[in-house]
Amino acid sequence: MIGKIVEIENNNLIVELSPDILLKGNILNLYVSIKDSNKTYVGEIIKVNRKEAYVSLIGEYQNNQFVFGVSSKPSFAAQVSLLPVNDVNSIIGINDINEKNSLYIGNSLIYQNVKIGAKINYLFGSHFAIFGTTGTGKSCGVARILQNLFEKKENIPYYSNIFVFDASGEYHTAFQSLPNQNPAINFKVYTTDVTDQNTELVRIPLWIMNIDDIAIMLGIDHAEQMPILEKALKFVTIFGREEEKVIKYKNSIIAKALRDILLSGRPAAQIRDQIFSVLTTYYTKELNLDTPVYQPGYTRPLKQCLLIDNSGKIQAMELLSNFLSGFILEKLELHIPDGSFPYTLEDLYTALNFALIDEGILKNEKVYELANVLIVRLKTLMDSDSGNYFRYPKFIAKDQYINELIMTPKGKAQIINFNINYVDDRFAKVITKIYARMLFEYAKNQPNRASIPFHIILEEAHRYVQNDSDTKILGYNIFDRIAKEGRKYAVLLGLITQRPSELSETVLSQCTNFLMFKMIHPLDVKFVYELVPNITEDIIEKVKTLQAGNCMTFGTAFKIPTIVKLAMPNPSPSSNSCDVSSVWFINQL
Repeated sequence: MIGKIVEIENNNLIVELSPDILLKGNILNLYVSIKDSNKTYVGEIIKVNRKEAYVSLIGEYQNNQFVFGVSSKPSFAAQVSLLPVNDVNSIIGINDINEKNSLYIGNSLIYQNVKIGAKINYLFGSHFAIFGTTGTGKSCGVARILQNLFEKKENIPYYSNIFVFDASGEYHTAFQSLPNQNPAINFKVYTTDVTDQNTELVRIPLWIMNIDDIAIMLGIDHAEQMPILEKALKFVTIFGREEEKVIKYKNSIIAKALRDILLSGRPAAQIRDQIFSVLTTYYTKELNLDTPVYQPGYTRPLKQCLLIDNSGKIQAMELLSNFLSGFILEKLELHIPDGSFPYTLEDLYTALNFALIDEGILKNEKVYELANVLIVRLKTLMDSDSGNYFRYPKFIAKDQYINELIMTPKGKAQIINFNINYVDDRFAKVITKIYARMLFEYAKNQPNRASIPFHIILEEAHRYVQNDSDTKILGYNIFDRIAKEGRKYAVLLGLITQRPSELSETVLSQCTNFLMFKMIHPLDVKFVYELVPNITEDIIEKVKTLQAGNCMTFGTAFKIPTIVKLAMPNPSPSSNSCDVSSVWFINQL
């Protein structure tokens, strides 16, 4: 025994220490067994002086199995003893680091011979978050944990699909050698560096993106822009396909827009200029400026029907209006592209420009301005390096694209790393959201639910998983949706961040496992304490003083909160800080 209980308050006990207990060395943070007449509890020594130890109750034994949390309190007659190492190991340890269903994480900082692990189903079967101030070991911790997962000699997670969105280009070095250890392992890298000739560029076929993806791509920030985009996408089914197949639809759309201009009531010169402008850009072999317009005894090209007489009127307006009506289809049902045919950014640009002159937009100055913003943004994208991310060299269907994402010449890849270091935060968010939505929809549409697990790990997650405007514009945020619904479809998030207070509260509230490295920013500490379930002030205080490479693990995958010392990954990610002194100073010869 280490002493007797002299006070019980809530989940804390004060134990009067036996005179000889301090001779055993430092007992702070050791676990104790509290044996009562009908139950055995487990506690942790959280504070100690020469006379007393303060013990926090953390669990109890039920049917010889440890259960986190206590349903009652011990009596003053309970015997308090240091918990034997074997019992400690049974609670927080892992016996076989190569066992198929378990993952080795690191060693206990307090019980150095006890290896800490977690059941894979508990750890990877739900969303998790990794917090820590910059330089505290987050990237190394992630790399080490995944290396541990794939370094098992006999139990390789061949069917895993781990998508790492690498904000700083750190992880390539940490994972590239994994295939050397086992021929069944493959690692695949995509880059956003358009100058890199040795790495596959991130490319997303425009035609497999839905309207929400394109809205995100164009940075739509006003609800009235969505109907404009929807109309443009419907026009893509016409302007993005071979003319011979859709010429009557093209003619109908062009003719309707021209007739609306004719009947707009604007000055004749403005009507003429607008029609010339439209037919200079949008025309077919059957409807253009030189198309012959027939009338009894007289034929002339369409452009001559736009001549203005001395009274300032277009005399052939009625003739031209009737002529255009002959092209207009009574029923023209257009649908948003379904991914069955390819189209380009240029096709979308054409369709968006045509939506700009379509019925209603020219009559509303505000809507016209909102539409014009989208055109400018799309044109800027087309002319920039970022446009390359949406230029795919061949036609590919949605499901085939997802399948090819995870394939290499040597076989299936288990880790797919997206190096998004070469784009700004706005565009990195675009890429991560589009991929997250695609993976979620792909998994959701599988005939056997949750049959293909996808893990989406986001480095610097606070840049992308935010309380942004998506819900207002689209009606949802994809990360919020995955957080709430993804588990049942086996789409799981892993959030790595130094600023948890900038994360979406909805997403963070759905995480059930946490690895917390040193964290001292008061806003982040307060945010985590208030939002994360089952976190205590004691855990927060410990997190503030952790050394680099050590973390606090807690959640459903861990029986009790535990401080873990992680080994350095081998090889390490490229996340070292600058060695300032070696750069500043030169050797004197």
